[in-house]
Amino acid sequence: MSNDRISEFTDFRKRMNERILSEDNQVVRRFFALDTQTYREGALDVKTKEMLGLVASMVLRCDDCISYHVAQCKEAGVNRDEFFEVFSVGLVVGGSIVIPHLRRAVDFLDSLEVEPGDAAACADHA
Repeated sequence: MSNDRISEFTDFRKRMNERILSEDNQVVRRFFALDTQTYREGALDVKTKEMLGLVASMVLRCDDCISYHVAQCKEAGVNRDEFFEVFSVGLVVGGSIVIPHLRRAVDFLDSLEVEPGDAAACADHA
């Protein structure tokens, strides 16, 4: 995934969240608020919660959710070894049907780790 695709994903998500929340629908607003509250520091730290979200997203096979949680995990300080342990849990729980989503998750992670100007690392890794 190129940096443009990462930016497009992030921009689209932000724009659509703002659009959705501009509607006068309390159920949607409350659900979004609940989601935000769930991932805040509590008995579990943010890093652990994001890793749990990533596993759940892999098992549910939601590529948008996987990309979101990969980015959030990266921001929370998850290192590459930890990512692959998380991916392992998702794969074991979800089974072989998770493999295509694992490929896209690793591709997205690789894209987040690319240094600016490193064109060779931007190639698809799947």
